[in-house]
Amino acid sequence: MGGQVGRGFPALEAGGTSSSFFDHVSRSNPELLPFRTSMGPGQLPATPHGTTIVALSFAGGVLMAGDRRATMGSMIANRHIEKVFPADRHSVLGIAGTAGIAIDIVRLFQVELEHYEKIEGTQLSLEGKANRLGAMIRANLPMALQGLSVVPLFAGVEAGEPAGRLFSYDVTGGRYEELEHHSVGSGSVFARGALKKLWRPGLSADEAVAVAVESLIDASDDDSATGGPDLVRQLWPVVYLVTADGAARVGQDALAAVVEAIVARRTAERREA
Repeated sequence: MGGQVGRGFPALEAGGTSSSFFDHVSRSNPELLPFRTSMGPGQLPATPHGTTIVALSFAGGVLMAGDRRATMGSMIANRHIEKVFPADRHSVLGIAGTAGIAIDIVRLFQVELEHYEKIEGTQLSLEGKANRLGAMIRANLPMALQGLSVVPLFAGVEAGEPAGRLFSYDVTGGRYEELEHHSVGSGSVFARGALKKLWRPGLSADEAVAVAVESLIDASDDDSATGGPDLVRQLWPVVYLVTADGAARVGQDALAAVVEAIVARRTAERREA
């Protein structure tokens, strides 16, 4: 491992974000941040990578779901990894890319939002949360250029708003609001195809869960880095629903019923593709 890169993160410091925990750590103990080291040429370690995340809107909220597989090259590194997390009470975060750095960024983002709420006495707006996450992804750019990229999806419901919003990012921290649905990760091209066919305006929460699970099954069917539902180990995707009442994880029994219904229908149809 090489030494530290330059101190400070201009994007946050220039904004005078005194309530930012990320800003505080970058000034006082930058060595604690997950993206503060650099590596020399050819020093890229073998690290687990996570895919695939899908997100979609439904009547009254947004949904985010991720498969459970992490890969390291051609190997399955982990079958139980979780890639979707609650960011706070009204937003969720999904990650694709280098698993270790991504999970550290998720934890840092969770603390960032909690720190802001404690300092300011109110929640950050959904737009503000999306911007803060973009700044963290931008700070990881030196690592991304060395092959250790993190690509998140962010979704949530603003207090008092009737519908949720979805945000995607690129490795430079560029933030883009998505309409209807989106997917990231190596299986995203296949998941997006399924979402285009299955999503429609006004989906109920239960229908949205079925659409998300079926899109992940389609992704796992064509992308070896995406894990499908594991009927033997009883492993299902991680699915979160966010409404005005808050973020809630969909239970294992409900997911098992959705998976079994999809598998039974496809088996009865004797589908090849």
